Amino acid sequence: MIVYLQLSGGFGMAGFIEGKDRREQLFLPECLDDYVTEDNPARVVDVFIDELDLRAMGFAAAAATGRPGYSPATMLKLYLYGYLNQVQSSRRLEREAGRNVELMWLMGKLAPDFKTIADFRRDNGEAIRAVCRQFVLLCRKIGLIAGGTVAVDGSRFKAVNTRDKNFTPGAIRRRMEQVDASIERYLGMLDTADRQEDDVAQMRVSRLKERLDSLRRQMRELQAMEQAVQDAPDRQISLTDSDARAMATSGKGTGMVGYNVQAAVDAEHHLIVAHEVTNVGHDRSQLANMAQQAKEATGVEELTVLADRGYFLR
Repeated sequence: MIVYLQLSGGFGMAGFIEGKDRREQLFLPECLDDYVTEDNPARVVDVFIDELDLRAMGFAAAAATGRPGYSPATMLKLYLYGYLNQVQSSRRLEREAGRNVELMWLMGKLAPDFKTIADFRRDNGEAIRAVCRQFVLLCRKIGLIAGGTVAVDGSRFKAVNTRDKNFTPGAIRRRMEQVDASIERYLGMLDTADRQEDDVAQMRVSRLKERLDSLRRQMRELQAMEQAVQDAPDRQISLTDSDARAMATSGKGTGMVGYNVQAAVDAEHHLIVAHEVTNVGHDRSQLANMAQQAKEATGVEELTVLADRGYFLR
């Protein structure tokens, strides 16, 4: 006989709202649609995507041969749902698709793996931008974008690329100076160890020589990277995210490697009407471009653009 014990933190269940028994079997399964209310944003995503001509926007059609893939509509619903709920990671989206009732409803209980999700975003960047433009047009039609005034600003987003894997002439010079100082220090320690004749000193000499070889190898790699940086168009190389660039931030010594995301926001309803991802570390050259994109997106003849002084400082 199996006995189930239910712990309730020292309280009995009498007088409290009781949930259903997890082991209770249902003769008629409940409809998944019952869990998604009529005003749930997931329904808006579902209707919006279903009304789009995804093939005309650049999404790939189903392959004629081979194993069927996920529909672009299904993947796009997952992507937009994650955007609305601040779930950007492909691995997190994979987990949510398997446990989130709203996503189960939205995707028909399909649960693509994280690589499929990441590949979809990577391979359909321009098509996703076209979807964003269609959303702006929809907002214009229903009066959510006034179009008279927009505010433009930039935000820095950190890349996967760490600062140690980003190389500029200044960074290489500093690292070479550090390696030189370390080599000099180890050479001094090696001279001291050579004057000692015991076995411990000999073991220490062996370890010091290994470290010196490692430092000299680092120096050769830095010298090769120095030449590669000099040959690069903008004299900067990032090893992990090749298009990410070093950018200064407000705090001293807190620079980051990442991207500068420009956004133009409607002043009335705070909806993004235009956006652009750049790897330029400042905003000075971005205002005219973003203003033109916002003007085209809103469809107005005259547009007032608000921006901070970061767009004007020289």
